[in-house]
This record gives sequence, structure tokens and C-alpha cells, in this order.
Amino acid sequence: MRYRQLIHLIAALVIGSLPFAANAQTASCDKTVYLTFDTGNMAVAEKVAEILKRQDVKATFFLSNEKTFRGDFALDDSWKVFWQERLKEGHHFGSHTYDHTYLVKDGPQGEVFVKPQFGSKAGMTLLYNEASMCKEIRRVDLRFAELTGQPLQKIWRAPGGKTSPNLIRMGDMCGYQHFGWSPAGFLGDELNSDKHPNSTLLQKASREIRDGDITMAHLGIWSRKDPWAPAVLEQLIINLKSRGFCFGILPKANKNLANQSK
Repeated sequence: MRYRQLIHLIAALVIGSLPFAANAQTASCDKTVYLTFDTGNMAVAEKVAEILKRQDVKATFFLSNEKTFRGDFALDDSWKVFWQERLKEGHHFGSHTYDHTYLVKDGPQGEVFVKPQFGSKAGMTLLYNEASMCKEIRRVDLRFAELTGQPLQKIWRAPGGKTSPNLIRMGDMCGYQHFGWSPAGFLGDELNSDKHPNSTLLQKASREIRDGDITMAHLGIWSRKDPWAPAVLEQLIINLKSRGFCFGILPKANKNLANQSK
């Protein structure tokens, strides 16, 4: 009887140690990188999601109602299940402006001149005051809640990374914190693939990304002949893990409290 009790005790100790070992491995990372993805044309969206799930990594997605490779738009009902599944997996989401609205320049009295890429006013240069810009940012939040039942995180990213003091102030007044990306975090998926092959982009990012950097890539780019994902993404994650990186989600929190995965 004592022998059986001893066997059970040993088995319990071994089984109980497995989660501890896994946690210890996760805790061993001493640096944090924030993977972020803008919508783009969504051509590699499913592949990106598969890689993130396989590598047990969380990311932050900045959403805009951009035209996709299927001829629909990224915030149409046809993408509802995709966004719901990413939400269930624990990823975070921010606004990329509803019509992928680019800053042109600051206006004369605190406004901004902008140019939407999509929507009924696509290609037009418009003058937005604070209320108009807030509506453009918040519209993504409202639509995401319709699709998933949950709001965005209160974060946003200006298309093209183009910002100005007026634009940042407008986002702040609307309650959304702006996040661009780090110089080393520009992963190059929108560059010409002949001049910037995937192997070069992988080597550069794997070497140059530093603690606290925010990366930026897209869920699909029209102009790139040789798609960046999945060729680069999974190996980049593996390389960064080997350098001791955890993967955080925006907005940034205290490093010891941040929702991270390795």
C-alpha cells in the first residue's frame, strides 16, 4: 500500500511540475517585442493567424475597412468569423481609421487636411475638425463591436504612420492612444520584393529588433510580388524567441504585468 502511495506521489509531483516548467520557460525571456499588423488586403490573414496560434504568440491588429483580395472589405460581415476567432485567441485590436484616411497636413486653425483611401469620399482632400477625426477613428470601434460583441482597445494608428501634432491631439482628445512603430520594427512587407527579398528582410529584423520595439507588417499587400508572410513571419518569431524575447500586446503595460507569451 505504501509503495502505491509513493508511486502516486511521484506521479503527482512530475505532473504538477510541468506547468511550472512551462511558466519558467516563459519567464526566462528578458526582452519584449510587440508584433502588430495593419489590415492591408487580407491575402495572408489566415496564414498569419495560423502562425501566431502555432507559435503561441499574441499580436495587435490595427483595423481599417480596406478592400481585400476577395473583392469585399475587411470589416464586412464576410470577415466576422475571422475577427471573432482572433478575439477568442486573446489578440488585441485598434483602429486604423475606417476609410484608411491619410493625413495630408495640419490645417490653419487646429484642423487637419486628410485624404481617405476608401469609402464614398475616396481620393478627396477633406478638412477635418476634432469631431470629424474622432468619428473616423471611433467608427472602427463601433463596427468591431457589431462584429464581435467587444470594443477595441483604446488605441489607433494613422495610415502610413503619417502624424502631426494636431492629429495626435485629436486622437488623444477622442480617448485613443496612438501607436506607430519602431525604426527596426518596420518589417518591409510593402517594399519591392526584387530589391528587398524575404531573406534580407528576415535577417535585418532578426538582428536589429531591440527590447520594447513595436513591429509593423500587413495582412496582405497588393504591390509585393513575393508575399512576406508566411515566408518571414514564423522564422522571425523563432529567431526572436531564441534571443530571449517575449511577445507583448498593445497598449504597453508594466513589463511584469503585461500579457505576454513566448
